[in-house]
Amino acid sequence: MQTLVNVIAANGLVTAFALVGLTVWLSHWLSRVLTHGRIHGSAIAILLGLAAAFWAGKATGGTRGVADIGLLSGLGVMGGGMLRDFGIVSTAFGVQLSELRRAGAIGVVSIFTGVLVAFVAGAAVALTFGYRDAVSITTIGAGAVTYIVGPVTGAAIGASSEVLALSVAAGVVKAVLVMVVTPLVARFIGLNNPQSAMVFGGLLGTTSGVAGGLAATDPRLVPYGAMTATFYTGVGCLLGPSLLYFSVRALV
Repeated sequence: MQTLVNVIAANGLVTAFALVGLTVWLSHWLSRVLTHGRIHGSAIAILLGLAAAFWAGKATGGTRGVADIGLLSGLGVMGGGMLRDFGIVSTAFGVQLSELRRAGAIGVVSIFTGVLVAFVAGAAVALTFGYRDAVSITTIGAGAVTYIVGPVTGAAIGASSEVLALSVAAGVVKAVLVMVVTPLVARFIGLNNPQSAMVFGGLLGTTSGVAGGLAATDPRLVPYGAMTATFYTGVGCLLGPSLLYFSVRALV
């Protein structure tokens, strides 16, 4: 047992990848068994991660979540800004602009409209709960765009860890709601063809939520919605710490 502990401690990053892989596998299994795929496994994985971070913070009194546990310190590297930003950039490089043209002008308009509407809604919630500084308002508003845009924006403009956590929570709630509600409203909004799926992905943008919701509606629509949702995330990451932040700062 001591040998195993020494190996785990000496290979923190490898241990982190193994633990996250196990968590993702468990989350997708829970998605299939408990929700029949209606809530995507990625959303369950995020909730499990947040719960584990909360428990670790209470148990250790630290501020880095599960990474404060000695044997799991590698999660601090894996969950750090470097690999996070690498994941975002690699996703953006996987998107072809030629594919976006298939969505037409309405697809492009839906992306920018979706980002702005979600941001304004999140910023309004931040104001309602008493936040008055531009950094907090922008970060929480960006979290309402997606749970990726929120922390990327917050890290760029210097948001506190509390506000970053709120931005992630806002994005997770949005993703879960999109997954659950999409199959219920698809028939009423004409979500039954590739064009409408691309507009839908552009307006809501949370890739995991759109993919999970479309998978429960019609799996053939998933690639179309996920394509514009990916662009949505990229646009949000570009606008959040720049144009949107400066606009909020000018207002407050």
